[in-house]
Amino acid sequence: MIRLTRRHLAAAALAAPFLPGIARAQAWAPTRPIRFVVPFPPGGATDVVARVLGERLQDRLGQPVTVENRTGAGGNLGVENVVRSAPDGYSILMGTTGTLTINPHLYSNMGFNPATDLAPISMAFATDHVLIVHPSVPAQTVQEFLALLRARPNALSYGSGGNGSSTHLVPELLKLVARVEMQHVPYRGSAPALNDTVAGTVQVMLDQLPSALGMIQGGRVRALAVTGPRRSSLLPNVPTLAEIGLADAQATSWGAVMAPAGTPAPIVDRYSAALREILADAAVQQRLAAAGADAVFSTPTDLATTMRAEAEKWGRVVREARITVN
Repeated sequence: MIRLTRRHLAAAALAAPFLPGIARAQAWAPTRPIRFVVPFPPGGATDVVARVLGERLQDRLGQPVTVENRTGAGGNLGVENVVRSAPDGYSILMGTTGTLTINPHLYSNMGFNPATDLAPISMAFATDHVLIVHPSVPAQTVQEFLALLRARPNALSYGSGGNGSSTHLVPELLKLVARVEMQHVPYRGSAPALNDTVAGTVQVMLDQLPSALGMIQGGRVRALAVTGPRRSSLLPNVPTLAEIGLADAQATSWGAVMAPAGTPAPIVDRYSAALREILADAAVQQRLAAAGADAVFSTPTDLATTMRAEAEKWGRVVREARITVN
């Protein structure tokens, strides 16, 4: 998995003639419009990224690419729509951490398996989470925060976007790794959970960084740590959890482009080659950054490997934290 920067644009151009499957990929050319299914409502980061990529795919493939929002059941309805579509390249999916690697552990009656019923194409974007606390919490650093939780188990409450959401699973992972206890308060979406964290109704949240950034910069909440593999350029003074010895609590929310299982290799290769170029484009990176997302490219093989590792990690969290959905 590669978090792309401007230097990758030149590298991708130089490497293109040597990329395996590129020549073979040119054999497929779509002849009718393509559906790009997003399993969430319009306006969120997943939807925004899909629309940016859809515009650029349209230019490269020569056919309209229409983003189709199919919501419900934690994203499962949209995913299943693509799973049941013909594997002919005309239906693709913007899958996410939750829909591809968490939901299989939460829903016993999904009727499909993302690991076997979808074909990986490429990672598309990633966003880190940030540990924020209300100013009333007497902890200026993450070390002080963890010490407070150990001294007073369950004294603090954290808000989430609902049972099984990333803002629920990431704090539970932190609790398991750090061996601390907090009370979970689920909300109907991350926005009201953030609002109540700002108000002090709950004291803690591990929100996606783009959502929380304005409140952090405005001094409404205090940022103690980020969950990604490196410090965020938006919060350079905030350490990672790995820096304080909690590398196993590292977590990133991500989105990936998928196709129905059985999609022929030339079609997957064509999409993969196009996305590599698109995600290396500086203008695309800037548009994704405006939505709070980092451009990320991966080969289909690397994406499959990432999905297996993430499914194992989040499956353990679901089991050990005894997480269920309503």
